[in-house]
Amino acid sequence: MSDTLIETRVEDHIGWVILNRPDALNALSRALRTQMVTALDAMGADDAVRVVAIMGRGRAFCAGVDLKELSVSTESVSVSDADIDTAAALARLAKPTIAAVNGLAVTGGFELVLNCDMALAARSAWFCDTHGKVGLLPGWGLSQRLPRLIGPHRAKEISLTARRVTAEEADRLGFINRVVEDDALVAEVTALAQSIAAFDPDTIAGLKHQIDEGYGMNMADALVYEREASRRANGQRTVAKDILG
Repeated sequence: MSDTLIETRVEDHIGWVILNRPDALNALSRALRTQMVTALDAMGADDAVRVVAIMGRGRAFCAGVDLKELSVSTESVSVSDADIDTAAALARLAKPTIAAVNGLAVTGGFELVLNCDMALAARSAWFCDTHGKVGLLPGWGLSQRLPRLIGPHRAKEISLTARRVTAEEADRLGFINRVVEDDALVAEVTALAQSIAAFDPDTIAGLKHQIDEGYGMNMADALVYEREASRRANGQRTVAKDILG
């Protein structure tokens, strides 16, 4: 097995982060999570990168935390140590992130998708939350993000039954952006990323931050926050005259 558990490349301002444990369905071992955090932080620091796309090598996006590794480990089940906390690494990334879901996304892999800003799924992809089945509780946001996206009743059904959710159903429920044909996934993600990368990166980062911050507030507070953030940011910029007319 390769020691390179995360492959990276930068093309046309898109930073690709590829999970590379295909024989283990890209399960999140400690070593893989460590490399992934390092890769995401490097993408955040690279001015050539404007959008980050995440996908898995082989037939899986990600099968979640490596349960085989956990079964022989004497360490805590915690996934929040700073050097292996992929959710925290995604949260501190100011650049937009796109999950390219090329296969199964299970439990921790499901959480990776929900922690990205956008997600496109191949038609053959599917999702499953097996936390209840394996006797663990989510630690990367699934129990909080999924209900906010699809409502608590639907989220409870998915999590409490550990049933599979097809890409088409995920699209209908609204926790992915859309379904694409399997052989078009990379091209579709690339096109989406390029449409974002074409704009001013500081403005894009500001928009992402503004949406994320406001989403956690009630509407009244969020509108106040938006006005104040707009005044601070727009007062320091000159908007192109051809945009204003």
